[in-house]
Amino acid sequence: MKSDMDSTRELESPPTSVCHVVALPYPGRGHINPMMNLCKLLTSKKPDILITFIVTEEWHSFMGSDHKPHNIRFATVPNLIPSELVRANDFLGFMEAVNTKLEAPVEQLLDRLEQPVSAIVADPFVVWATRVASRRNIPVASLWPMSASVFSVLLHIETLEQKGYFPLNNVSDSQPKHSVLYISLGSFLSVSKAQMDEIVAGVQNSGARFLWVARGDASKLKDGVGDKGLVVSWCDQLRVLCHDSIGGFWSHCGWNSTLEAVYAGVPILTCPIFGDQIPNAKKIMEDWKIGCRVLKKKKKKGFEEEDLVTREEIVQLVQRFMDLESKEGKEMRERAKQLQETCQGAIAKGGSSDTNLDAFIKDVFHKTIN
Repeated sequence: MKSDMDSTRELESPPTSVCHVVALPYPGRGHINPMMNLCKLLTSKKPDILITFIVTEEWHSFMGSDHKPHNIRFATVPNLIPSELVRANDFLGFMEAVNTKLEAPVEQLLDRLEQPVSAIVADPFVVWATRVASRRNIPVASLWPMSASVFSVLLHIETLEQKGYFPLNNVSDSQPKHSVLYISLGSFLSVSKAQMDEIVAGVQNSGARFLWVARGDASKLKDGVGDKGLVVSWCDQLRVLCHDSIGGFWSHCGWNSTLEAVYAGVPILTCPIFGDQIPNAKKIMEDWKIGCRVLKKKKKKGFEEEDLVTREEIVQLVQRFMDLESKEGKEMRERAKQLQETCQGAIAKGGSSDTNLDAFIKDVFHKTIN
């Protein structure tokens, strides 16, 4: 890793320029090259422009010998993401690292720049660029590194989907109504490895269709769950829950997930792990009666300890939970639908949530004026 002196050496500016542009490419050859080409074009058109080109230290070493105009300078951030030499081994993991680990060092670098930044030109795959810029009131332009037709498709994607030009959720769209179990156990705490092994085997042996979101373990789970469903590292959870094919939600019962399930009218297979997840699961099962419990608990010396739920028990539980024809299943889904209607009424114009929000805004303005 370079010292602070090394990493800022190229920040010693040429004579003060009228316009200072920061280029923020996505760290990949197919993104850095077009960004550099654009910067060279800009400097050829406007010799008094200064461009600060931000890359990782690794990419700086790759580009060190490339010829560039004197008014394009490199600025580096530490190598906090997987190496370019191995990123193909875990493409989604690399993207996640770019999205989560580079924002802070880029912000710190921007704060070290002596000359005020006139604008940032960012790759759209650097999703936090506009957030960073808005905090400093810097305008942002996006350099689109793909075809105009792809840009047009993404720009109008909701219209295209509504008109049926292509199925966005082709896995779920091909499934019968309420037949898919959506599984997401949260992004922080998790069950033990032994319990996870039982869950994987139980879900596979249940024969249920499923969509499983497993952020860090997606690649491992794909080998163990068979061909009945899909394992992904991320999805738009609320959009998935609102899809007609979803018949149940295996959840850790975080409050956000619980509210999204209620909004979508989806019953919950509760798998609480810690904290508020446990009372949330109790409310789901005992008060609302729109769910079943996965994990059993036994008490020892005042603390709750996990009592392993076997794969055989999970098979029976999943099959029972996803049985749309049983009396229990029908009643549970009917209650979920009734709760959904209550929820949607609360957020509608004049509903309790809408009214409370108006009252809060009125209170804030009243305190500000007085």
